[in-house]
Amino acid sequence: MAAGFENEDVFFEFDQFVLSDSAKAVLNKKAKWLKDHPNAKALIEGHCDERGSTEYNLALGQKRAEAAMQYILALGINPSRVSTISFGKEQPADPGHNEAAWAKNRRAHFILK
Repeated sequence: MAAGFENEDVFFEFDQFVLSDSAKAVLNKKAKWLKDHPNAKALIEGHCDERGSTEYNLALGQKRAEAAMQYILALGINPSRVSTISFGKEQPADPGHNEAAWAKNRRAHFILK
């Protein structure tokens, strides 16, 4: 499941950092995995699509990562096990310039540390 833990992202609507029901379902699975692996730590990366300024997207990416982190912490994960970083629009999952690509880039991505 470690690969699955990292491969399943949480996605966001345009210019939003509110967690959808599907995002919460993914985060519930990630929290369960972390509970089952008490020595694991996670880094949550916040990402945005290419629209908007670099500064704006860095802030939005941070809000996305923090929204995911706060949800996981509320499920009982120790804060010392989760950290966040924002990459804004600098590391797109899809290099395209259309809504389908942008939707893939508006995400919180998880890395095990």
